[in-house]
Amino acid sequence: MTPGYFQGLACYNRWANARLYDAVAALPTEEHDKPRPSAYFGSLLGTLNHILIGDRLWLRRFEGEGPVPQSLDEWAFKTLESLRQARETEDARLLAFTEGLTEEMLAGSLSYRTMVSPADVTTPFALTLGHVFNHQTHHRGQAHALLKEAGAEPPPLDLVFYLRENPDIPH
Repeated sequence: MTPGYFQGLACYNRWANARLYDAVAALPTEEHDKPRPSAYFGSLLGTLNHILIGDRLWLRRFEGEGPVPQSLDEWAFKTLESLRQARETEDARLLAFTEGLTEEMLAGSLSYRTMVSPADVTTPFALTLGHVFNHQTHHRGQAHALLKEAGAEPPPLDLVFYLRENPDIPH
């Protein structure tokens, strides 16, 4: 895994989030926070808030600064518009972070404290950063299914669609 690999994932991540938010925005507003029994975080907005909270939590661990989430199911933003603005800011932050990566950072470890345990944990840095992108993909998939449940036609979000549109991404 190289810095370019993670820069490519950050670019893809921003693209997939924009497509997902466009699809949610096309729904009637009442569908955004409509409770859905199949939604682990209650609704589309709850799921999108969770993805953002996860990114903020990890970026704070990586950089030592940024918002401090209080829980993983926190609703930091109540409207799609405000959440989207925060999402775009966080995507830019994640991309900037990956642009500053070095081989030495990726070969190292990360020590941090979880939200549920007072003890520090140490994990391989590169794999932990990979988790951030994997986490987003996992929950975007859930939001994708919720879009279908709401009657929308979810957009393709697979990495290969991004690669076909953007053949010159870093790698």
